Formats: sequence, structure tokens, C-alpha cells
Amino acid sequence: MAAGEQMSDIAQDARAAGEATPAPKTIVILPTFNERPNLEGLVTPIRGFGCDVVVVDDNSPDGTGDLAERIGAEDPGVHVVHRSGKLGLGTAYVAGMTHAIERGYELVVTMDADGSHNPRHLPALTAAAHQRDALAIGSRYVPGGEIAGWTRRRKFLSHGANIYARTILGVRVHDCTSGYRCYPRWVLEEVDIHSIRSDGYAFLTEMLYLCLRCGIQVVEVPIRFEDRLAGQSKVSSAEILKAIALVPRLRLGGTATSGRRPVAKRARHVDTDSDPVDAGHAPVSGRPDGGRPT
Repeated sequence: MAAGEQMSDIAQDARAAGEATPAPKTIVILPTFNERPNLEGLVTPIRGFGCDVVVVDDNSPDGTGDLAERIGAEDPGVHVVHRSGKLGLGTAYVAGMTHAIERGYELVVTMDADGSHNPRHLPALTAAAHQRDALAIGSRYVPGGEIAGWTRRRKFLSHGANIYARTILGVRVHDCTSGYRCYPRWVLEEVDIHSIRSDGYAFLTEMLYLCLRCGIQVVEVPIRFEDRLAGQSKVSSAEILKAIALVPRLRLGGTATSGRRPVAKRARHVDTDSDPVDAGHAPVSGRPDGGRPT
């Protein structure tokens, strides 16, 4: 199926899913660098699910930022943050999160702008975060999760990287490197996002570990991850090496958590084929009483 046809089908699903529209005020962060072919077809279904969008563009040579501005001029629910150059994924997330907090959004979703994160999962992801009051991760590595379009080598590297992170960090989150996440606003206020030192895809692992150290619950929602619709991958070998080197540093305490100690480290995966929140699995990461840290 062509990329345009696929996104058109998703947009139709979104329009038909009024009962699944996220109730809390929700915004989706889309970091972009040369994502013009994917942008409009991704924004449309996201908006159809009732979520606002902030495009954080790193001065894309292909005009992604200009296209985002044109979309935003016709739709006030689409915001644009322009940056001076390619400053990295981690700082793009922080810029989007800051934008969301300043404007009073209750839920903040991060997604890849290349089409690999399907907007169809937004209702389940936001419901899990809202009803569990927890960080919800769109997971490829829990029952019901899957990956489409990757080679065996790429699947092996990704799965191996997650086993490595889980083992070294001593956590039970199955997908430590997923960028498809939903954060309740208070989580971003609890974690000092501006003090995170890692960038690129290493940011995802550090952010997760900081959340666990703060006692924040984590739930995993199964997703179907699909290889990018158009364009080239932004993940370089250097970024992979940085992410690998980060893990033991985190375990040795090289984080910006003001000395907070890890609390519980177990994560719940949520079966979206049944109840997306109440399906019974292992206890959720974080406080034993299921409450927020105090």
C-alpha cells in the first residue's frame, strides 16, 4: 500500500473514532528534519484523533518547516517551533515538551515524523497514560507488539540493544528505546528535562531511567512499528555508539537526578485487544501504592 493511501485510511479511522478521542488536552511532538513527504499525511490523522501537534523543525533544507507553517496557518491546533539547524533529537523533544508545558497541555506525546509510529495507537497510548497516571510507552517487544519492514539484522540489533539496556540498568521495561510515548504533564515537571545531557536516541533511554528513578509508573502498550514511509533514516552509527556508552554511565549514577535512588523497576504491558488500562499483568513500575511521588 502506498504511503498516501495508508495515511488516508488512518485519517478515516480517526474521523470515525469520536468515542476514542483523548479527553485530556493532548499535544503530539513531531521532531522534523527533511520530513516534508511525510508531514501532512501524518498531521491529518493525529488531528483527527483530537490531538494538537507541535512540529519542532531543525531548519530542514527540504522546506518541512515552511510546510508546517502553511498547515498551521489553516489549523490553529498545529504549532511550529523553528530551530536554527540540526540540533539533535533530544533537544527537539525538550523544546516540544517546554512548549507543551507552557501552554497547559495535560498529556504530551512524542512520535517519529517518518510514519513509523502509527497514529492508530494514539487512543490506547493516551488512555493508558491518563487512566494510569503513568508514562505510557508504545512497545514493540511486549505481546501484541511487532515490527514491519526491518531486516533480520536491524531487528537483532534493536532487540539486542534493549536486552543490553534492561540487563545493565536492571529494569523490566521491554522497549527502552521506543520514541512513541505519552507523558502526563506532571511527569515532565517532576523530571528535570533541561538537565538531561544525552542527545539523539540516547535521550530516550536516559529519560526513561530518570522517570524510574523518580518513582514514576511505566506502562507498555503494544504497537506495530513500521519502517519509515519516505526519506532516509537519521540514526547514525555514532548515535548508536553514544547510546551504548550511555547505559553503563547511567547505572553508575551519571544522571541529573540530584542523587535520587531507583525505586521499583517493573513495567506493565497493556493488552489493547482487551481493556487498554485494566488488563491484569505484573505490577506497574513506580510507587507500590500506584500514586505520584511526593
